[in-house]
Amino acid sequence: MTTVAYPLRVPKKLIELAELRSKEEYVDKATALRQLIYLGAEDYVMGLYEKGRISLSMAADLLDKNVHDIIRIAQKRGIRVGATEEQQKVSEETAKELTA
Repeated sequence: MTTVAYPLRVPKKLIELAELRSKEEYVDKATALRQLIYLGAEDYVMGLYEKGRISLSMAADLLDKNVHDIIRIAQKRGIRVGATEEQQKVSEETAKELTA
């Protein structure tokens, strides 16, 4: 994952949370803060995917993961992956028409 420096004002409570995480996870404070930011980004992206606002491949791209990783994350969160029932019915009808 490519990183860039970015000036940012961070709420004091978030810094305190990063300090707590750094002690709990045995990482430095900057790493803990990046992890917290990533967790928030993951929640946001997976919410967009669940609502159908972005595709599986876009979710993977935004989180710098592969599609299989996104499927695993979705399954852990109880997010349905794949076609809806309506889409499956249309696909089945199309397949029947093509094979008839």
